[in-house]
Amino acid sequence: MAYFTIEYNSLKNFSLAVFEKMGFTAEESAIITDVLLTSDLYGIESHGVQRMVRYYNTMKNGRLHMDAKWEVVHETPISAVLDNHGGMGQLVAHHAMNMAIEKAKKLGAGFVTVRNSNHYGIAGYYAKMACKEGLIGMSVTNSEAIMVPTFGRLAMLGSNPIAVAMPAEPYDFLFDASTTVVTRGKVEVYNKKGAPLPDGWTINAEGKPCSNAAEVLENINEKKGGGILPLGGGLELTGSHKGYGYGMLAEIFSSILSLGLTSNHTNIGSVGGTCHGFVAINPNIFGDPEEIKNNFSAFLKELRESPKAYGQERIYTHGEKEVEAYAKRLKEGIPVNSKTLEEMRTISNEFGVDMESYLGKLDF
Repeated sequence: MAYFTIEYNSLKNFSLAVFEKMGFTAEESAIITDVLLTSDLYGIESHGVQRMVRYYNTMKNGRLHMDAKWEVVHETPISAVLDNHGGMGQLVAHHAMNMAIEKAKKLGAGFVTVRNSNHYGIAGYYAKMACKEGLIGMSVTNSEAIMVPTFGRLAMLGSNPIAVAMPAEPYDFLFDASTTVVTRGKVEVYNKKGAPLPDGWTINAEGKPCSNAAEVLENINEKKGGGILPLGGGLELTGSHKGYGYGMLAEIFSSILSLGLTSNHTNIGSVGGTCHGFVAINPNIFGDPEEIKNNFSAFLKELRESPKAYGQERIYTHGEKEVEAYAKRLKEGIPVNSKTLEEMRTISNEFGVDMESYLGKLDF
């Protein structure tokens, strides 16, 4: 499978055109596109434009309600619960985090949960929204069931990522990770490549190790059993119970507090039901924000400069690789694999968007 490097603005303009043709407004298309391409710029292929086909499919199967409008079903000065009524995940997520940010600026902290939504992209995007405002940001989401609980063989939890961002120098702290060994998107990338999955990632319907990406994805889609292992693998000896527990934390702050669907009941038939959670904390409730930022920055510097393990030249702090990848890809372009380009062409043809006029002639 070949990769083609595409200039950022070309990919951005193509994405904007496709989402507008799907029926989103220019403003809505800009938000969706920014979430997807931020992931690609960070070097996270699994949640970038390769997700476009997922949104197309959820629109076709009825899980994505194009005319949905979110509704505030519960609110206090520091919290809120929104029902997205099956609408696009990125749009309600962007709004929900802005609500949390405004509450945090006024009262020190804001907590917003969302139910009845759809896939919202990378969790780190929303945590970083708060960080850009000088706040500590956190975002979690559940998803369709892909994680088998420790000692189980039926997927019951989603990838359930947890993202936290906090202001620091010379670059912000940004931790964004699934609570599974890998995300479904990463398995999809391996499937497109036709490559075997590494040991310790997934199990089949019988609960045995499985390296066949297509089989794993089919089992997840059809609820046959098996799935992706929690962070830490399948054994308590290697920390499986920790990944399983972190997945539960994401579930609590998304579906449980919003009174929404838990992962094992989402994305079935025409029902999406994904749930999200957003937190913004103003560091001024603990003291001078600048002093806190300096204190944190000093510790991060100590981490980077601490002694390296044998054969290693560098220690990274969270968010450092994303900053470097962002600058490099913004300058040199974004690699997109040929299978994703084929999906993009199919979608663009259906909606009457001339992909070649945006991306040039690509031989794939």
